[in-house]
Amino acid sequence: MISTRVLGFGAALMAVAASYAYCGNATVGFLGPAQCRVATADTVAHGQVTRAAWVPAGTPVQVGFAGGAIHGLPPHCLILGEVNSHTGGDGIAYGDRFELRLPARWNGRFLFQGGGGLDGVLQPALGLVSASAGAGPSSALARGFAVISTDGGHEQALLKSPGDFGRDPGALADYEYDSTRRVTRVALGLVRAYYRHETRWTYFMGCSNGGREGLIAAQRYPQLFDGIVAGSPAFDLTGAMVAEAWNSDVLASIAPRNAQGRPELAQALSVTDLNLLAHAVLARCDALDGARDGLVSDPAACHFDPGVLACRRGQLHGCLTPQKLTAIRKVFAGPVSREGRRLYSSWPYDPGIAAPGWRFWMLGSPEVPALNVLIAPAAVNGVALGGQAPAIDLWKFNFESDPARIARVAKDLDAVSTDYRALRKRHGKLLMYAGMADPVFSANDLIAYYRRVLEANGGARATQRFARLFLVPGMNHCGGGPATDEFDALSAIQDWVEQGSPPKRLVASGPAFPGATRPLCPYPAVARYSGSGHMRSAGAFVCR
Repeated sequence: MISTRVLGFGAALMAVAASYAYCGNATVGFLGPAQCRVATADTVAHGQVTRAAWVPAGTPVQVGFAGGAIHGLPPHCLILGEVNSHTGGDGIAYGDRFELRLPARWNGRFLFQGGGGLDGVLQPALGLVSASAGAGPSSALARGFAVISTDGGHEQALLKSPGDFGRDPGALADYEYDSTRRVTRVALGLVRAYYRHETRWTYFMGCSNGGREGLIAAQRYPQLFDGIVAGSPAFDLTGAMVAEAWNSDVLASIAPRNAQGRPELAQALSVTDLNLLAHAVLARCDALDGARDGLVSDPAACHFDPGVLACRRGQLHGCLTPQKLTAIRKVFAGPVSREGRRLYSSWPYDPGIAAPGWRFWMLGSPEVPALNVLIAPAAVNGVALGGQAPAIDLWKFNFESDPARIARVAKDLDAVSTDYRALRKRHGKLLMYAGMADPVFSANDLIAYYRRVLEANGGARATQRFARLFLVPGMNHCGGGPATDEFDALSAIQDWVEQGSPPKRLVASGPAFPGATRPLCPYPAVARYSGSGHMRSAGAFVCR
C-alpha cells in the first residue's frame, strides 16, 4: 500500500491507542477524543495538519450550496490539513487543502471523495452515496470508511475569477491530474498512523469533475484505488467547453435581447416549449422497452425528430416555430466546424430536458444566468488558456480557430485514454454512470468513449470484467430529473472489488417516481419489461 512519511503523530498514537486493533473485515475497538487530540501535533510530508477535532455522534454537518445539513453521522475525528503549499507568480497562496474524517469504528476502507466544477472549495468529507441522499446513514463515513476530500489545489475565495488558478503551472497541474495523487498518498499515511494498520481497500467516488478525476486516477494512477465510481464524468472537458459555447451561441440566436444587447437565454425556450418536447419524446419512445412508465429506457432505439412539433399554418399554441426547431436540432446535433468537422458529440433526446436541472445549466432563469454561461468563460480563459491573451468571448466564439486554442490543454486535462492495462493488471474495477438528460456532458459522448474502451480492451466480455457503464434514463447532471436517480454505486463497487461479484444491475429509485424501483443495466443492455409483474417493481424488468 502507498505510504508517506508521518512524523510525531504515529509515535504518540502508539501509546494512546495501544488497545486498538483492526482484524480483517471486522472492526474491533473504539478510537475517541483522546486519540484525535494527538493529531494536532502531526506533520506530514510536504505539508501539515492544521486542525484536529473530535465530532460527537449525531452532530449535523452543513453541505452544498444551499447549506443543507446532514444528520445521523457517527462519532469521528475531523482532520484538516494542506500539502504542496506555495505562492504562485500571481502572489496567491496555492496548495491542496484537505479534510479527512476518521470514524471511531473503522472498517478498514478508505474513500476519496471527488470534487466538482472548477474545484476550489473544500467540501465535507462524508462520501454521500446518492446525489439526492440527505441522511448521514447513507454516507460512506457512516458505513465505517475513512473519507477524504480536497479543494483540488486552489482556494476559489482567493481568486478574482474561478479559473484564474490556471495562470499558476502548479495549481493548474493539480486541477488537471495531480491533486488526487498528492492528497491520497498523504491521507493513507495519516490513516495508517491513526489506526496503526494499513488500509485494506481503497475507493474513489465522484461525479462531474469528480468523475473526471476518477478516470484520471484509473488511467494515470491505477495503483491508488481498488475501485472507482465515476459519475457523469467530465472526461472530454475541452470538447464540452466547445459545446457550451455552441449551445449558448445557438440559443442566443433565438433569444430576445436586453437593453445592453445581450441575449436573454432564459427566454430562448419557454417551460412550455420544453414540456412539449419532452412529451413528444415520451410519445415516440417511452414504450420501446415494453412499458409506458415515463422513462425512455432504450435510447438507442429512440429515433426522434422534433419536427413532429412544427406549427401548422395558423397554429399558435402547442407547437414550435421553425426558428426554435432549427435551434433545437442544432443543439442536439452538436457543434461542427464550417466544413462539417465534428467538434463534440451529439446529445440524446430524453424527457429529462424539461426538468429544472436541464434548464438550470442550458438556459438559466430571469434571476440566475445559465450555469454554462457562467462557468464556460472561467474554464476556457482560466483553465484552457491560463489567462493568456487574447481572451475568448463566449458570444463571439470562433468555431474554426478557438477549439484548437482550447485543445492545447487536452492531453493533461482530458481523461480520454482507453489504455487500462495497468488497472486490469492490478484487478482494479471501474464503474461509470451518466444521466441521459445530462445538459453538461453528453451521455452520447460517454457512450462513444466506452465503445472505444470496449474495442481497445478485447471486446465487451473482457472489458466488463473491469469496467462497466450504467445509463440513467431521465437523469440530469449527477442527479435530478424525471428519473430513478438514487442508487448505491458504492456497495456495487465494493462487492465487485471484494467479492468478485460484478454489478449485473443497479436497483434504483427516486422522488420522481415515488414507491417505484427500476434496474439500471450495464451498457449495452437495457431494462425491458418482462411481461409479467408489477411495473412499479424492478423485479418485473430484465436487463437485455
